[in-house]
Amino acid sequence: MSEFALYNTMSRRVEPFAPADGETVRMYTCGPTVYKPAHIGNYRTFLFEDLLRRTLRLRGWRVVQVMNLTDVDDKIIKNADEEGRSIREITEPITELFHRDRRYMRIEDAEVYPKATEHIPEMITLVGQLMERGLAYRAEDGSIYYAISKFAEYGRLSRLDTRTIKPGARVATDDYNKEDVRDFALWKAAKPEDERTGAAWDSPWGRGRPGWHLECSAMAMKYLGKTLDLHCGGVDLIFPHHEDEIAQSEGATGVPFARLWCHGEFLLVEGSKMAKRVGNVVTMETLREQRIPGVAARHLMFGVHYRQQLNLKDEALEGSVQAVRRIGEFADRLSKARGGTPELARAGEDAERDVRAALFDDLNAPRARAALDVFIRRANAELDRNGSDRAALDRARASFDTIDGVLDLTPRPQDADGDDNARLEREQLAKWVEERLAARREARAARDFSLADSIREEIEHRGIEVKDGPGGTEWRVVRGG
Repeated sequence: MSEFALYNTMSRRVEPFAPADGETVRMYTCGPTVYKPAHIGNYRTFLFEDLLRRTLRLRGWRVVQVMNLTDVDDKIIKNADEEGRSIREITEPITELFHRDRRYMRIEDAEVYPKATEHIPEMITLVGQLMERGLAYRAEDGSIYYAISKFAEYGRLSRLDTRTIKPGARVATDDYNKEDVRDFALWKAAKPEDERTGAAWDSPWGRGRPGWHLECSAMAMKYLGKTLDLHCGGVDLIFPHHEDEIAQSEGATGVPFARLWCHGEFLLVEGSKMAKRVGNVVTMETLREQRIPGVAARHLMFGVHYRQQLNLKDEALEGSVQAVRRIGEFADRLSKARGGTPELARAGEDAERDVRAALFDDLNAPRARAALDVFIRRANAELDRNGSDRAALDRARASFDTIDGVLDLTPRPQDADGDDNARLEREQLAKWVEERLAARREARAARDFSLADSIREEIEHRGIEVKDGPGGTEWRVVRGG
């Protein structure tokens, strides 16, 4: 079996990786803070984690993935208080939207999606352990803080020079400047807005709520044990979030928190990091409005290595729309073929070997995607020969299924997102197309070809391909949900 290697942020090098027990990869991936829809930059991280998950299974291992849902933090409480609602009323609709958008991008289900608000007892226990070990203290504001000066290895992941830290200085906010290195809040004393919005719980230190960093440590260790195999996220989480997770987890247990740390780079929009102030925030709803299928965005993101920044440009996204269309046409052709050639089988075997080699080498998706392109070109040439070797065809199909099971770039009818609203939209679209094609047939029968052409253009404007053939007119969605 081929060796599997990943870049370890802790060591700053690509290292061989295997699960500690040789069978099951216990993987924690930081999920969304559910106060507003996640943007496409978030989904670049979620997609690299999805590819990693699928590749680990391709390697022959079982995967247990935990992705947390942060449903209590400063932003959520602020929004809830301003709107006169509870934090639950803010987070539940956004959580539902996250799962809808995740399906739109074909991101597989994690085994567990723990919510922070449902794990308060575990968080209180962890704070208690840190207090007992002398690593946490109660401040004059009633909150509990982690004393980072007491943890000798603080800064190891982010390569932070801890000599610049001012002892005893504290930060209470969840969202603070990356250069702001101070003792961080583990448990925050309740404020009036916390009580008003349902964001306060009883604890040995009085009413309060957990700090952001505490949440992940408590939930990760509950489901995956004291030492995880893999901890993943975006590069923006290396400091302070993951650095603080290490401090509180290892401070409490005395053992390494994760065997390997894996981080994905930023996605830029037309060369700029996404920000509301410049109006370049792209969400899944943005893609839907532009009738860009999630699978096309998936194709685009796999064209750049996860450790390199990706620049989202309209022309590149349009290129991926056309690329997945061609993949779909090939998949359809392969499924309808009646036979193949020995060379067709070899093309599949070569592609599967090359895809495995690429993905097992630090998740090299661009190389894997290129191997799929080569396979399609070679296979199409062999299918043109109209061979009769059924066994060769079956082997080629099996190779394609293996590759597509990991990259997952073949368009499907349910690409919108698979929920009831999407199905209703597809049914309404199909009804509309059939009605317009009927009108086109009437126009052609009346020899009003100008009207017939305008109806065809109207249909194609909706992302529908229309093909006239001996058996009649066929149509299919080539762009959009």
